[in-house]
Amino acid sequence: MPIQRGHGRLRNLAAAAAVAVALACSAGPAAALPAQRTPAQAATGSLQRHLGALVSDGATAALGQVRERGVAVWRGSAGTSDLARRPPVRPDGSFRIGSVTKSFVAAVVLQLAGEGRLRLDDPIGRHLPGVVRDADAVSVRQILNHTSGIYDYTEDPRVLEDPADPAALERWLSTGRWRTWTPAALVALADDPAHAAYFPPGTGWRYSNTDYLLAGLLIEKVTGHTYAQEVTRRILRPLHLTHTRVPGTSVRLPEPHAHAYLLRPGHKPVDITEQNMSAAGPAGEMISTADDLTRFTAALLGGRLLGPAQQRELTTAVDLGPDGGYGLGLERARLSCTTVWGHGGGMYGSTALSFGTPDGRRQLAVSFNPSGIFPTAPQTTTSHTLLETAFCGEPRSPAATKTAISAVPGGGHRHRQ
Repeated sequence: MPIQRGHGRLRNLAAAAAVAVALACSAGPAAALPAQRTPAQAATGSLQRHLGALVSDGATAALGQVRERGVAVWRGSAGTSDLARRPPVRPDGSFRIGSVTKSFVAAVVLQLAGEGRLRLDDPIGRHLPGVVRDADAVSVRQILNHTSGIYDYTEDPRVLEDPADPAALERWLSTGRWRTWTPAALVALADDPAHAAYFPPGTGWRYSNTDYLLAGLLIEKVTGHTYAQEVTRRILRPLHLTHTRVPGTSVRLPEPHAHAYLLRPGHKPVDITEQNMSAAGPAGEMISTADDLTRFTAALLGGRLLGPAQQRELTTAVDLGPDGGYGLGLERARLSCTTVWGHGGGMYGSTALSFGTPDGRRQLAVSFNPSGIFPTAPQTTTSHTLLETAFCGEPRSPAATKTAISAVPGGGHRHRQ
């Protein structure tokens, strides 16, 4: 299960909403819309057009949803879910959410802090003695906001092959994507003496997927249950997110879904939909839908999952300036009209993002299949235009889109030291 190489290959690509010429689109029930038209309602045609632009730029499929005050005010899709049969993409399809998983994991850790079962400033060594070097110097807070300095295991070629190397890519296609990993084994790789820490704990910022493997192990240690069981019990069931799941070693996506493909000149398309996501684990293995993600984001930012103290901690961010930041499992992006919080996610053949306003009133979720290992530069730009359009309306100038791109991690702020 490859993830993005360079600054953390399982990195959150909040660069994400790709799709093809509009082959399918459905809108939310007009009778339930607020009386005053929101930017998303006013820009419905633009949102669909941007999905189509993603596909025109090479994505095979894309879908998205905007929710406003509990109502889906826009749903769209473009492209085809299967290159052989060419059916249109369904807006209610399942997709891999990648690092958006981190927001679920962070919410559980914050709930445990609210229950007094751990403290954010506890050293992780208090709960997981000897789990990594300097475990007694790294705090729970630092693994949640990526200031731990711990080496990112996805940079180790024993875990993820370099997709730029044709031979390595073939190895992943034939065997790598089926391999099963455990979080403990991946943490051990990250802690290999050959991998130096990026910086002393708390003195810098660098996105590291190892941080969230440790968060998953922390949840298991404190509760006696796997992180998957706790996410299900504490978040999925109470919010009735019936289409969100933790796949474990299962390689399949629930139906309906769009297929992910690797398209290369001179080669037949390779369907890479099926992947063993255990190499991502709590850092990025989950599956969801646009409807479930917008409802989760509304609940998380709207204060329905955390107490007031933990809610404040959630959005206390490391400044990644000029316009970006990282809280506890959430990215901050300042757009032309507002600030939004959420996360992006990407792995081979799939990209997703889920963002919302701080008051929990409006949310956007998008998924697309870039038809290559990772999104192209035009797809990244268009996905940020979707973000700007959903919350602020159609950008009036290229400068607004540039602001969105620089604001969202994935648009240039991967390391901070």
